[in-house]
Order: sequence, then C-alpha cells, then structure tokens
Amino acid sequence: MSSEPKPGLVPEHLRIRYQGEPVTLTVDGQEFRVRRRAGEAGTYDFDWLTGPHEYGFAVSGPADPAMSRLDMERHARDFLAGIDPATGYLAD
Repeated sequence: MSSEPKPGLVPEHLRIRYQGEPVTLTVDGQEFRVRRRAGEAGTYDFDWLTGPHEYGFAVSGPADPAMSRLDMERHARDFLAGIDPATGYLAD
C-alpha cells in the first residue's frame, strides 16, 4: 500500500464541520447554499450551486449576531458582481 496522499481525500480530523441547517438562497437567478462553520464563530461558506464550476467563497465576521438572510444575499450579490461572464470565475 502506498503512503502517498490521495488527492481530494481530507483526513477526518481536518474536515470542515457545520452547525445548523444550511440556507438556500436565490440571488439574481443564481442559487447558493450557505452553511455556518462549527467551531469558527462568524464564518460562513457559500457554495454557488448553479454556477458553471464548483465554486464558492467564505465570509468571516462577528460571531454574534448570526448573519441575517439579507446579509447573506448581499454577500452573494457582491460575489456575482465580481464574476467574469466569459469564464465564470472571479475577474482579474
């Protein structure tokens, strides 16, 4: 058996954990899943579900209060504003 690491496999102790139920948003016709990280107060992961690539981003802020749905929508809209329509990735 090889001791070389396998790409894409994250050891259990390094995997990101989430708390609570994910929130699904539709912003400007695009869908996002938003999850709050467990053990990382104020950090949220946004997965772009309808994007052309597996892509997303994270936002960190104050631990309390929890991020509101309107704040989540604003972050998703800001993210989309930076996407290059030709590539589907953040513009340079």
